[in-house]
Amino acid sequence: MKIQSYRFLQFLNKFITYFVLTFFALVMIFPFAYMLTTSFKIPADTFRYPPRMLPRDPETIVVTGYDEPLPLYFVDVDGTQKEYALAKSNIKVGTYAPADNLTSTVERYLTEVKPTGGATNQQKVEVNGEQEKLFDVEVDGQVVPMILVSQTTVGEFIDPQNPENKIFQNVRLSTPVETLGGHPENYIEVIELNNMARALTNTALVTILVVLGQLVTSVVGGYAFARLKFPGRDTVFVFYLGTIMIPFVMLIVPLYQLMVLIGWTDRLAALIIPWIFTAYGTFLMRQHFITFPKEIEEAALLDGASRLQILTQILIPASVPALATQATFTFLYAWNSFIWPLVIINVGNEKNHVLTLALNVLRGRASDTPNLILAGAAIAIIPPLIVFILGQRFFVESVASSGVKG
Repeated sequence: MKIQSYRFLQFLNKFITYFVLTFFALVMIFPFAYMLTTSFKIPADTFRYPPRMLPRDPETIVVTGYDEPLPLYFVDVDGTQKEYALAKSNIKVGTYAPADNLTSTVERYLTEVKPTGGATNQQKVEVNGEQEKLFDVEVDGQVVPMILVSQTTVGEFIDPQNPENKIFQNVRLSTPVETLGGHPENYIEVIELNNMARALTNTALVTILVVLGQLVTSVVGGYAFARLKFPGRDTVFVFYLGTIMIPFVMLIVPLYQLMVLIGWTDRLAALIIPWIFTAYGTFLMRQHFITFPKEIEEAALLDGASRLQILTQILIPASVPALATQATFTFLYAWNSFIWPLVIINVGNEKNHVLTLALNVLRGRASDTPNLILAGAAIAIIPPLIVFILGQRFFVESVASSGVKG
């Protein structure tokens, strides 16, 4: 009995743990999933309330006597819901009532009534202390002067099988017939609308060159600070590492003045060269190289290997987890960089735009079509997401190995 109780408690503990973790995982994933599904919607579907997760398209049907397919709606016919086609919309209908009996109302199309006394000399009557215009409304073959109580618009719905059967009801309160669908052409439209293809190419070029540059400088610098002995090594490393504490906002003005001085404003070189040196990457590789056994390096030196050979043939192949971690962080930073490109690249120079700048421009151009904005956001988010998923195994391996003492 005690063993069964213990097993039950263990099962209950694991169930609660996995339930809580799954719940928060779904909460974190939901915004991304909603963004992705909304990018496949039509503009009208993005403004639906309450919002829906999956994209839906309105159904249409070809009806004899109409040149274009008509949208289908559910209408109430004798207490049952049937599919009718919307033939006309924005038909104005007014509710009229006698001035002395406002509860006795009738509904007429605005085109069926005429102003009492004529359009130029329309008669009025006082109702509840206010002057109201009178209209001639035909009721049971007689013309009765009435006032306009309210006004609305309706649609003319017809039976697709028998267009003679017509029903009039409010279009906004009617439920359209819809099916699950998707519009991948939204991505093509975004690319054509905002030159997103060029921005994507620029972003990939800048990111790849920054990642490669930081890996080279971090490996060389980290190895020098970890293995080479030269005067002032530790002091230089402390000062170099201290640059991490300088906020980027303090570097924008002097860095921009430097780019102006050498003529790199509005050029992709300004997005690459200044960022291939990183104190964090150098610190990361230095800490990794310190944990590498010195005996292997000393044996290689005795065998006649140079420092460059030791670095390229021994240390780098054994440092794949650390390099992958550095590459992942650098990729995410370079891909999502926004402030510096916004400062150094002119908004009108679209040929040198990166994705973050293109999305900023798209936000204004497609403000009335959120589906296109989210399609552009998906284009910017999916590549770094894939890189992070592929690199997280090396990242975890790097973290795990850093805690192992040899």
